[in-house]
Amino acid sequence: MVKLSPYIFSRDARKQADFYAKALDGEITLVKTFDEMPNVKEDLKGKVMHLVLKVGDQQFLMADSSSEMSGPIDLVLEFPHESEAQAVFDKLSEGGKVIMPFEKMFWGTSFGRLEDPFGVRWQIATEA
Repeated sequence: MVKLSPYIFSRDARKQADFYAKALDGEITLVKTFDEMPNVKEDLKGKVMHLVLKVGDQQFLMADSSSEMSGPIDLVLEFPHESEAQAVFDKLSEGGKVIMPFEKMFWGTSFGRLEDPFGVRWQIATEA
């Protein structure tokens, strides 16, 4: 089954996630920093690369914004199978712009980022 999650880019993802956790009775279940990434740029050290906030059955994904991340929100589609994810990535990027090609990532899943022809940014991923 496909899961849809908002991905929020923030000036301070930890602070914003703490606020939402309190306001929505949620829980931060994962925080990964850019320090865990190979060959990280100096200005990204200590910043949040990926944060998961659970609120009931919903998950909100967050990260500190950087020059590579333009805009406040992406939509994330997570698929159980790589072939299905690849097919959706290819269809959504048709006539749009590939930001990151769909490929295996260092964290173990397949992932790609695109902007569709209507300006909506999508992250397509496989389940961990």
